[in-house]
Amino acid sequence: MNLTPKSLRTGLGTSAPADLGTAGVLHGGTRPPPSGVPILTVRGVSKRYDADPDSPLVLDHVDMTVDRREIVALLGRSGSGKSTLLRIIAGLLSSTSGQVAVAGKPVSGPANDVAMVFQSFALFPWLTVLENVQVGLEARNVPAAEMRKRALAAIDLIGLDGFENAYPRELSGGMRQRVGFARALVLDPGILLLDEPFSALDVLTAETVRTDFLDLWGDGRLAIGAVLLVTHNIEEAVQMCDRILVMSSNPGRVAAEIEVTLPHPRVRTDPAFRQLVDHIYGLMTRRPKVAPGAADTMAAGLSLQLPHVSTNVLAGLMELVDGAPHNGVADLPVISSALQMSTDDLLKVAETLQMLGFAEVVEGDIRLAPAARQFAQAELDVRKRLFADHLLQRIPLAGHIRRVLQERPNHRAPRPRFETELEDHMSEAVADETLKAMISWARYAEIFAYDGDTEQFHLDAEEDA
Repeated sequence: MNLTPKSLRTGLGTSAPADLGTAGVLHGGTRPPPSGVPILTVRGVSKRYDADPDSPLVLDHVDMTVDRREIVALLGRSGSGKSTLLRIIAGLLSSTSGQVAVAGKPVSGPANDVAMVFQSFALFPWLTVLENVQVGLEARNVPAAEMRKRALAAIDLIGLDGFENAYPRELSGGMRQRVGFARALVLDPGILLLDEPFSALDVLTAETVRTDFLDLWGDGRLAIGAVLLVTHNIEEAVQMCDRILVMSSNPGRVAAEIEVTLPHPRVRTDPAFRQLVDHIYGLMTRRPKVAPGAADTMAAGLSLQLPHVSTNVLAGLMELVDGAPHNGVADLPVISSALQMSTDDLLKVAETLQMLGFAEVVEGDIRLAPAARQFAQAELDVRKRLFADHLLQRIPLAGHIRRVLQERPNHRAPRPRFETELEDHMSEAVADETLKAMISWARYAEIFAYDGDTEQFHLDAEEDA
């Protein structure tokens, strides 16, 4: 069976809705500008991890709008609450406080004017392509004849004409995601929510599906009012969107808003495209710096969240950037592409090196500090000494745990002793990741040890003696 979809240039057979107007062609023209009329309004939305009013916030007072004819990205790291916000907008989750309105109507449950495409395809394996696409219409009690007509038109639009009776197992990943798009588009939603819809696809397939979607949007053949895209892929956001909202993490807030005015089609190698990507990399890695000596500040030690990145990965990135052709300075997007490493994963490593004082991230470039270059070229003993020095100087929690152990007669302390302190400042999950990172780094640096069987922190044998 030939599973290559035919050209996406086949129309729906129905005219675009009146509020979309006459769209320009994406290639050789410009798509219609946002109308300035919000279809989505989010005001003061906050969300806690649980019902406890003292529990940490996932989202903290988020305000945003999406206009008709606009594609907006929610761009952020893991922990920024972007997927949580998307589910609140869809009516699948309730917020702790704040309001969401779609087309002027408050959202208090699953909204008819909203459709969603998920990262994991979320198809019913026992249903055919046609039956999967009809699911939403069936839930709305659309008559059978109209339901079939609309579903077939959507299948044709996204390039799967001829595969109506195929089952998901017979389709490639890209084709299954096209079915997910068809199932959402057939509902003619006022706003289409995309939850990292391309991240489960390989690079080439993702680029094809992404470009085909932009073609249809630019040609005005999608009967939807606006698009809200959740992603952690910076280049994807710049390629697709009119505006980008950069979310901070733990809790999620809108930290920056960027209007993307680059003409379509957008070329990734264009200097203006690269400059904007680098600028956003810089925004996403910006964080408060911990000054040397801050280990004496208890509040700083208990509020600094640590990403669990292994010392092998940290050492590997320092070695890569130190070597030719980078010689201590490298472009993060280039490294991400070369290593086939996700933006989220690479930013976590770069951010950790910056936190430890081994590097600086400026406008998408990572610049190694002299100590990092010395580390990259040193033997193991020297590496451990350098790492220990930076850990105690730059990470307050390291000095705090070490002091507690030194002050106790038996030089031991149970894990809950530090977990309880951390959970006053962060969620249980973040506190757990912070301690895992601390344990891993401290073992490598040999500043203290941890016994997983007894869940006890202790000084090493030589210091104990």
